Amino acid sequence: MSTMMMRFYSSAAPKVPVALIAELRKRTPVSLNKAREALLASNNSVESALSWLQKDNQTSGAQKALKLSSRQTSEGLVALSVLSHGAGLNAAGGLRAALVELNCETDFVARNDIFASLALSIAHTAAFISEPTPISTTTSLSTPNPTPTPPKFTKLDLTHLQEAPLLSHSSPGLSPNGTVQDAIRDAIVKVGENISLRRASSIIEDAPLSPVPSATSALRLAAYAHGGPAASCGRVASLALLALRTSTPSTLAKLIRTAAFRDNLTTLENSLARQICGFDTLSIRPQPTNESPEQALYEQPFIMLQGKFNGQPVSDALNKWSEEEGLVQEGEQGGIEVLDFVRWKVGEPDV
Repeated sequence: MSTMMMRFYSSAAPKVPVALIAELRKRTPVSLNKAREALLASNNSVESALSWLQKDNQTSGAQKALKLSSRQTSEGLVALSVLSHGAGLNAAGGLRAALVELNCETDFVARNDIFASLALSIAHTAAFISEPTPISTTTSLSTPNPTPTPPKFTKLDLTHLQEAPLLSHSSPGLSPNGTVQDAIRDAIVKVGENISLRRASSIIEDAPLSPVPSATSALRLAAYAHGGPAASCGRVASLALLALRTSTPSTLAKLIRTAAFRDNLTTLENSLARQICGFDTLSIRPQPTNESPEQALYEQPFIMLQGKFNGQPVSDALNKWSEEEGLVQEGEQGGIEVLDFVRWKVGEPDV
């Protein structure tokens, strides 16, 4: 063999078995060249190559995220996660939900499945890790018995959320593979745009000590998101806290055991959450700071509820719905009431 040929073979790149490259790419989505580079740097060990890729991704991802960090993020999604809607057939009434606003540079990326999945997983993580706020006991206006003060929507610390392990919304049983901040950094690398977590809020309450059969009130959550590439996320979204109140302990338990009532309640809840999103809703009842009466939910025509109550003021529709469903009798206190809500729209000014 000539000296030139010997020099050529001696300088050729080391071989990496094709089977190892294929195995590595099955376990993590990387290019052929990146898989080969990782295996070469890891002495053809797939496990070591996975660790190498993770460290390399962290380094290169951090550099790219830093490079893009000055870019403005005015687009994005509001994502919802409701882990417990409240009182139901098999639930005593615990609440657990969260919403987050995740921003990016363009509407194109906001409609990308990678971005939407990330936003939903961050919302799921926020709902899962949040702690309930301390509950005090007060006297309800509708009943003489002491009842817990309703929980409130609580602003979440973004640093704490970003440092939390990311929990997958689509595969809740999957072990976390990094933090929320890691996932944001990885998404920046994949989509080539700056991504920022703008805000997060949750509402949490453990199930009450007294079971539904002995209760004269119960809490429920309504949720809706509009204008997104997937369910539970959109350009505008709302979470609303509702109270169901009756005059007799047996009424509520009897109704919740009825499939027709539960179906009608779900329809009403969805309609209320859509109503809040559809209007520029700022309050439940009229407030001096509102520019128009229709910025108060109870003053709006209930256009999102189909049927005989469609178009009536929301407050009137809720009263009549409560009477028709048997939650209260005419003239009784109680019924269904909106206690609080959060309505977020992507890019709106800070309040």
